[in-house]
Amino acid sequence: MASSLKNVIVVGGSFVGRTTAQEIARVIPTTHRVLLIEPHTHFHHLFTFPRFAIVPGHEHKAFIPYSGLFAAVPNPTAHSVVTARVVSVHENKTLTLDREWQGSRQISFEYLALATGTRLAEPAGMKDDDKASSVAYLQRHQADIKNAKSILIAGGGAVGVQMATDLAEYYPDKEITVVQSRPHLMPQFHKQFHEFVSKRFQDLGVKLVTGARLVVPPEGFPKSGPFDVQLTNGTSVSTDFVVLATGQTPNTGLIQSLPGGAELINPANGFIRIKPTLQVADDRYPEIFAVGDVADTGARKAARPGAGQAAVVARNIQALIEGRAADAETEKPGAAGIHITLGLVSPLILFWKYNIVFRNPDPAAGQTEPMIRERHDGSLDMNVEGMWDRMNVKPDEEAKYHL
Repeated sequence: MASSLKNVIVVGGSFVGRTTAQEIARVIPTTHRVLLIEPHTHFHHLFTFPRFAIVPGHEHKAFIPYSGLFAAVPNPTAHSVVTARVVSVHENKTLTLDREWQGSRQISFEYLALATGTRLAEPAGMKDDDKASSVAYLQRHQADIKNAKSILIAGGGAVGVQMATDLAEYYPDKEITVVQSRPHLMPQFHKQFHEFVSKRFQDLGVKLVTGARLVVPPEGFPKSGPFDVQLTNGTSVSTDFVVLATGQTPNTGLIQSLPGGAELINPANGFIRIKPTLQVADDRYPEIFAVGDVADTGARKAARPGAGQAAVVARNIQALIEGRAADAETEKPGAAGIHITLGLVSPLILFWKYNIVFRNPDPAAGQTEPMIRERHDGSLDMNVEGMWDRMNVKPDEEAKYHL
């Protein structure tokens, strides 16, 4: 049965989309409802995937039911999570789903927030939508890793760095090689980050090749070796298993389904052009916003800046509903920072897990050196249970983490 409520739709239910849906639900009037549209049946805790692709026993905790998403907002039963994939967005303020929801594949909206993020290669992202298939994939990956004597990681970003250090400590007898296309690891950060992680690699015996890429055969890499992998610098590396950790591809297909939508894509980086209010940069579509990794905000693609953007979208949609102009703006991006694991065992405190907080210097604040803070307060499962709490799903026994 059709609802009399007006729809505010958020497309994409990862970290920023989830937060955006909750923030909007907290401020909109009872004449409106939030629909979060997401093809995954469960929330994907992406930050745990690199470790859970190696370390067994926790992979089922990485997929959290959406059932508690709106539990802590006003009028929680008005809002819904729609398990579907959006096929296209239309200029008459409707969108088309890949399956029926409440008897129709068409849903109208008054406001739309695109939080479609980016595509990541497995194991950093899952290709399957259901929990069982994704858990099974991680378990297969764990087995492949265990059976390999040598492992080649393509990519020196956060995923590649985390997996290399975890592998080197969890499987100290394996040969780990990281191939990075740039001269430095994670080049968006100050050179001291590269120096710090390179030293960590040396201490753990991780080999690092910079300035080269893997040549991926059309049929992909074998599942087991040994086999030779050709590099673009003319050399080759023998390995038993390849992990692709080669970065992000923006999910911008929906905005491009609109008239003039292709012009909203910044050709320099592939992200959606937006106004400071996070409305897309086309006056024909004042009701459409882009938020998080898919938006060309200039901020680092991470959950923390995305949470601030979610609050901006919520305030502006509230203003528009109330007949006011959208005037809340995103903060100018500050110095890039990251909290990243660098292995499983501290050499000083054997039962703690090692991680660092790194932040680039901020010249506007007179800073010339980065901030590096070493920590030994991690956990083997990366405190994944805390995310279940934030999703308002609180299992009272271990078996319920399999829900």
